[in-house]
Amino acid sequence: MTRLTCGERINVPMNTLRLFAVSLFLVVSSTFAGETQITHADGKEAVKLVAEKKVAVIDVRTPAEFGLAHIDGASNIDFNAPDFETKLKAIDKTKPVLVHCAAGGRSTKALPTFKKLGFTTVIHLDGGFTAYEEAKGAK
Repeated sequence: MTRLTCGERINVPMNTLRLFAVSLFLVVSSTFAGETQITHADGKEAVKLVAEKKVAVIDVRTPAEFGLAHIDGASNIDFNAPDFETKLKAIDKTKPVLVHCAAGGRSTKALPTFKKLGFTTVIHLDGGFTAYEEAKGAK
């Protein structure tokens, strides 16, 4: 191993420096750009997140579906309503949200809107409300 003394220069190829600079820029910019992190949770994980009050729950089913049964504390914002995006804008984008529908179709289609609006952490409930209820009953 060669030791360097103060004032000695290290010869590093310019391509290596450029690659390092670009990599560093990408890491820093994605960290601070408010990029949306989308993850997925199964029913059991969702039950735990809700019980620990670690997420705001967004139910994208219709008001009729929501009225039949829903996760306690959930906000109902109908994915198919014309004001879906407007209502989502009122939600705190810095807090983690758990989004679901009945089985996962509409909530999956809603994910790009959460990203577009700049939500920081979105957790998709795979299997939807059905998976949540099954996991809750299996406790």
